[in-house]
Amino acid sequence: MPTDPPTAPRPYVLLSAAMSLDGFLDDTSDRRLRLSNAADFDRVDDVRATCDAILVGATTVRRDNPRLLIGSAARRAHRRSQGRPEHPTKVTVTTKGLDPSLAFFTTAGDKIVYCPRPALPTLAEELADVADVTAAGDPLDLGVLLDDLGDRGIRTLMVEGGTTLHTQFLVHDLADEVHLALAPFFVGEAGAPRFVGPGAFPHDTAHRLHLADVTQVGDVAFVRYLAQRRSEGA
Repeated sequence: MPTDPPTAPRPYVLLSAAMSLDGFLDDTSDRRLRLSNAADFDRVDDVRATCDAILVGATTVRRDNPRLLIGSAARRAHRRSQGRPEHPTKVTVTTKGLDPSLAFFTTAGDKIVYCPRPALPTLAEELADVADVTAAGDPLDLGVLLDDLGDRGIRTLMVEGGTTLHTQFLVHDLADEVHLALAPFFVGEAGAPRFVGPGAFPHDTAHRLHLADVTQVGDVAFVRYLAQRRSEGA
């Protein structure tokens, strides 16, 4: 049975990550690795404040327990003056249960959890009081997710990983923009999570991303790329 076509455009998708010079998002210790600096954290807060939603994977939710909030009071006030919520909608994807006491659920902002269709009944019951749980295909399809977010009025989506999500968005050519903060050191641990995993990426030596900006942020290099389909009109 065919599905109804989306009634609104998909969000503009911005991938954001901080990584070591050898491409790692974290190390293998139990503590989160601090890759960035205070000035770059403020830059990320500024970008978050322009977005309608922030997407992280379930592994990130479990391991890092992020709040995904706008830290600056001035930026929150500016969002209110525009008639927008103080904080972007928080989005995650999962195939199994999540602890509803995690900061993702208990701090401010609307929350949406996407899952494969077979997991919907269980997850909807477990998270009924803390999030809107929605099926996005079977298996989970990021295109279906983006169509649903568009229908909800989400115009800009910031994806903060981790590895699996970044890889899937890039492999399926669903990213419009990529932000990378490069920390001036190496991790060097084979089991640590990387920015992306193996995949058939559409952006290869013959189809390069467009370099839009390189900025020094303290001891961090911030690099901004655009997909070529966006760069002509940027």
